Amino acid sequence: MIIVMNAHSRDEDIAMVEQKVRELGYEPHTIRGEVRTVVAAVGDESVKTSLESLATLDVVETVMPVQKKYTLISRETHPDPTIIRVGDMEIGGGAFHIVAGPCSVESDVQMLETARRVVRAGATIIRGGAFKPRTSPYSFQGLGVEGLPILARTREELHVPVITEVLRESDIEAVASVADVLQIGARNAMNYALLEAVADTGKPILLKRGLAATINEWLLAAEYMVKKGNRNIILCERGIRTFETETRNTLDISAVAIAKQETCLPVFVDPSHAAGRLDIIHALSKAAIAAGADGIMVEVHIKPEEALSDGSQQFRPDVFGELVEQLEPYIRAAGKQMISARVV
Repeated sequence: MIIVMNAHSRDEDIAMVEQKVRELGYEPHTIRGEVRTVVAAVGDESVKTSLESLATLDVVETVMPVQKKYTLISRETHPDPTIIRVGDMEIGGGAFHIVAGPCSVESDVQMLETARRVVRAGATIIRGGAFKPRTSPYSFQGLGVEGLPILARTREELHVPVITEVLRESDIEAVASVADVLQIGARNAMNYALLEAVADTGKPILLKRGLAATINEWLLAAEYMVKKGNRNIILCERGIRTFETETRNTLDISAVAIAKQETCLPVFVDPSHAAGRLDIIHALSKAAIAAGADGIMVEVHIKPEEALSDGSQQFRPDVFGELVEQLEPYIRAAGKQMISARVV
């Protein structure tokens, strides 16, 4: 921490601040200027009391942190990229993954047929929501527990990993028994009790950015889970809420670049939820690749016009196949390897 004293501080005021820094477990290093004096407090803030309380002293102008709060996931602590095992595949490093599937699990036929076709087209992980958080209490909330056996059968028949969302701590055990990757959605991205409970499973977790979360808040949410001992975290940028109305959310491409620069974690992008419309998903996916993303996550439905949720942003399987073909040269140009699809 850097403690900036008021202009023309007296020697006794500086000495008092130095003493308080020592009492809090840090070593003060004082730099005296012509107008202002700065006290640099050296120590590991993760195991000591925060110095931010010193900002309440009349003789202190401001207290500024130097260390990043997300120490455990920062490039400074872990310069090498985190490699996450999902089934027999690796996420992170040079691999590029395409996660695809319907917004929600609706039936055996819908889930299995969609999954079969997206895997043929190039998807490496199947997505599908058994539990669906919806803004309106009258909207389709998912099949809930009844949707989990459908996901299990899809996983077993196609031998492909599945990802689905966890909404409540009480659902974790049931969802973890089926899913290879547990998803924390935008609405729960700052539900810290849930984050810590999900982390205890040890399973890979895809953490979506909150609706109005800053990049720092998003990364600190990941830090909560890594601090619990689970390093298998995939960050997912899915667009944030802004004043713009042409899209469902505003895809923050800069967040992808910053997350890749600042952290060791793999980063995915969900252009479907960012756009809320089909006509720009191709462009947003290409932008995500250029920004350094390790994968994308798109929604696909065998009959979008009959979908019980988010039909307007779900591809038909044949259009999804065209997307994969278009993205392949961009993935190669970005220096990543597109994981081969299984033939089922």
